[in-house]
Amino acid sequence: MISSLNHVLRSENKKPIVYDVYYTKNRIKKPIIIFCHGYKGFKDWGAWNLVGKEFAKNNFFFVKFNFSYNGGTLENPIDFPDLNAFGNNNYSHELDDLERVLSYFKKGKHLFKNIDLNNIILIGHSRGGGSVLIKASENSIIKNVISWAGVSDFKTRFKKETSEEFKEWKKTGVMFVENLRTKQFMPHFFQFYEDFKENEDRFNIQSAVKKLTIPYLIIHGEKDQSILPIEGKNLLSWNSNNKFELIKNGNHTFSAKHPWKSDSLPIELKKVVNSTINFIKSNISRF
Repeated sequence: MISSLNHVLRSENKKPIVYDVYYTKNRIKKPIIIFCHGYKGFKDWGAWNLVGKEFAKNNFFFVKFNFSYNGGTLENPIDFPDLNAFGNNNYSHELDDLERVLSYFKKGKHLFKNIDLNNIILIGHSRGGGSVLIKASENSIIKNVISWAGVSDFKTRFKKETSEEFKEWKKTGVMFVENLRTKQFMPHFFQFYEDFKENEDRFNIQSAVKKLTIPYLIIHGEKDQSILPIEGKNLLSWNSNNKFELIKNGNHTFSAKHPWKSDSLPIELKKVVNSTINFIKSNISRF
């Protein structure tokens, strides 16, 4: 099994994207899975490396990457050394990054072999779950899409415009959110909301889900306190071409945490990975 880490995808006039790939070296053509992290996330968070290895063992070509404005850098892709970039992140940047990654692999601008580009799958965790659903509704090359503890609505992530907190954010141009793990106060510049309002129709996850004609899987932890299971059930109700699974005892990260020091996946995350693999195999005829 090959773990090839910290490659850099460069595009003109764009911030670079750091990505990892996991695969088993053989002659089997492998469906490609592209994984999107969530809010205050990064590709090396917790047990994501083990997740990549697990998919690789099952003959998938697994890609995970840092969104270019997630707060990481080329030199330090873990955590958030670049808070200015974090503050300038928005949904448009993330969807553009995902499109760049898709295009990069679809056009064969890499040196990796035995990738089945007729079977491209997106997986997103948390906020990334919302992003992959939107992208799957926009790009017909995607054959399956999977939401892990994903959001069902981006609008509700913002304070109401009538609230004092929102008014202060608009007035000062910045709002800070504490990261309890790193002890950083992480900025959100007001452009984040402006970008959302300018593209509100595009960022409507409900509309995106209703457009989907491909199989998609929704997995949620029954004890998720960050994004409640009702959001997964909302996604289920908007399109009949899907499957919903509730993970017993699963929290928002399916019992993983950062740093993850074990060589094994937590039980709940292992269930998520197994269910995802089975779902994909059931929808790809060559398996």
